[in-house]
Amino acid sequence: MLKLSLRLLRHRPGTSAATLVALAAGVMILMTLSVFIVSAAVYKPDPGRYAAADVVVAHRQIKIVTKEFDGENSTTTVPLPEGTVPTALGEQLRALPGVTGVQVFPGPSPDRVAAFGVQTRSIHAVERLAKENGVEAYAGDDRGFADRSEAGDARSLLLEAGSAFGGYVVLLIIFVVTGTIGLAVRHRRRDLALLRAIAATPRQVRRLVMAESAVLALAAAVAGVPAALVATNWVHDQLVGRGFVPDGFPITGQPLAAAAATLLVLLVAVIAARIAARRVSGIRPAEALGDIAVEPPRGGKVRLVAGLLMLGSGVAATVFAVGASGLAAQASAVGMLYVFVIAVALLAPWINALAARVLAPVLRTAWGVSGDLAVANLRANARGMSAVLTALVLAVGFGGSVWFLQDNLQRQTVTQSRDGLTADYALLGSLPADAAAGIRRMPGVEAATGVRTTSVVVPIFDGAEPATAKAVDANDLTSTMDPGVREGNLAELRGNSVALSRIRADSSGWKLGDDAKMWLPDGRQVTLRVVAIYDRGLGIADALLPRPLVAGPDDQVLVRGEAVRLPGATLVPASELTGQLSRDLAIGAWLNKLLIGVMVGYAALAAGNTMVMAALARKRELAVLQLTGVTRRQVRRMVNAEQVGLLGAALTIGGVIAAITLTAVVHAVTGHAVPYVPPMGWLAVLGGTTALAVITTIVPVRRLLRVPAVHNAGIKE
Repeated sequence: MLKLSLRLLRHRPGTSAATLVALAAGVMILMTLSVFIVSAAVYKPDPGRYAAADVVVAHRQIKIVTKEFDGENSTTTVPLPEGTVPTALGEQLRALPGVTGVQVFPGPSPDRVAAFGVQTRSIHAVERLAKENGVEAYAGDDRGFADRSEAGDARSLLLEAGSAFGGYVVLLIIFVVTGTIGLAVRHRRRDLALLRAIAATPRQVRRLVMAESAVLALAAAVAGVPAALVATNWVHDQLVGRGFVPDGFPITGQPLAAAAATLLVLLVAVIAARIAARRVSGIRPAEALGDIAVEPPRGGKVRLVAGLLMLGSGVAATVFAVGASGLAAQASAVGMLYVFVIAVALLAPWINALAARVLAPVLRTAWGVSGDLAVANLRANARGMSAVLTALVLAVGFGGSVWFLQDNLQRQTVTQSRDGLTADYALLGSLPADAAAGIRRMPGVEAATGVRTTSVVVPIFDGAEPATAKAVDANDLTSTMDPGVREGNLAELRGNSVALSRIRADSSGWKLGDDAKMWLPDGRQVTLRVVAIYDRGLGIADALLPRPLVAGPDDQVLVRGEAVRLPGATLVPASELTGQLSRDLAIGAWLNKLLIGVMVGYAALAAGNTMVMAALARKRELAVLQLTGVTRRQVRRMVNAEQVGLLGAALTIGGVIAAITLTAVVHAVTGHAVPYVPPMGWLAVLGGTTALAVITTIVPVRRLLRVPAVHNAGIKE
């Protein structure tokens, strides 16, 4: 079977090459992503100042245990920005048997410390005591996790980015590979039917197709793995150059990542081939060639019902995104897009047939006889062109939605930051918590507000997550900052209270006057009364806390009035804070756009690949048309007309899906009903898709027309 598979692949260079490209690109993307995830997962930071301790007792994370719908417990681990340990725990540690010494690492307040370094012969006793007190014990190679470091932050970033995009990338690769192999098998149905006619069993046909796909997947690994190594080095250099990871952060796990990527792509390819070969392998030998000579019907009732159900799910997801919190809507963007594209894939035969009927008058008027031929082809081959329509819709949908989402978030964050700062100057540095009070007494100062930038941990859905926060002095707050309060009063931000952004309040289900349970930066769980809800959360912070709740120095003091100076502080215009934020966002946006760009690029590759395969598979069809009297010029005009019809449907549907997805998410996140799209944005998406379709169809067809029709008129497709 393997020998026969290799021979058949040599006689199908077009479809084999197209499938190989899709598989190789999948291996490259998966392996590159896997290398960084594996590198982060196995990384052990240097213990640094904790090297002399056997165990480090610290509080760097909290674990939230919730109950799922099925009754099982689910645990969410969330890092703490400034976790501390009660000072009283030190005496309990010293009283443990086997403890020979306890070193104290000071914290920001007298009653809490940063960590304890314990010398002991009984690590388990220390771990047990730490667990009883709700903190962690780090021993051996894990001691480095007790301290925050640049490499540790890089590890968290790679794990978070990998987990956030990894699942969607895998789904995209499965979607593309399945469609490509399905189209390749469909174009070979005559050959496979011939095998059935000469007594090949259904099992033999399926094994043949699966063997061919396995061979191509392994060949793809040979090309994809070296390409992934090159891509990994380039991405690593970019991450280092842009400050995401330190230069010395180890990149490891290439063999494991290569094996995992190859195995996954091989599995997807074989399963896709098995599914695609099912129909042909089930034809009776005596009916094989007759059945395959006619284009199969558009699809069964099961496909139609499944497509309508997926379409309904997409509509429901859109309604959810519009009414949900900003973070929930943002997380659902790519998922919503996938649901719509899957619905299009299932309903594509009916969509193509409808498009042919709707566009028939236009095509006939513009292209005459060639337009008539194009309409007939679009109707007759409605099911055969399903993969082409789906690939184009996928490219337009990705390019026109998730790509622009980052632009909207960046634009709104900068706008809200600019509008939310009413101070004239800012003093930057590590400043005493009472610095603002002294600045208020200086001549020419109208108002001054001390700010400590940090984060808190808040509940969301069935878990918890970090949220940006600022601890602020309520005195003069409304004179230096305007977060856009929609409910409540910032003057009440004292004691155990909190002001929340609209997005954060919605995400956690809090309303004005509610008691909000959250974890402060040091890990303490508190209940705070919601005294205000404001709109400019993206530019200000998710939460505003009374300054006494958070220990430690201020990192900035906002000043309104005359410029003042303090020793050790840098004076800058308040507008420069927005400028720096814009630069920081641009750096962060680069990583998001890199990951999204990979998905958009792979979707575009799939579209081009699919269209080349579809064009090359028309060798016999175009030859027969020429032998019946149709000129080459008429054939070219027919193909052009078909492209207009297919592109019109794909651009319309893809544009609508992209617009719905982008509008729903942007409205939920920013409150704006109309999303921002860069001036050249939609032109690039629509124009790029059009150019891709024209190049990948017209060029192959022109090549086919150079060959005499009698050479291509045989039964081989």
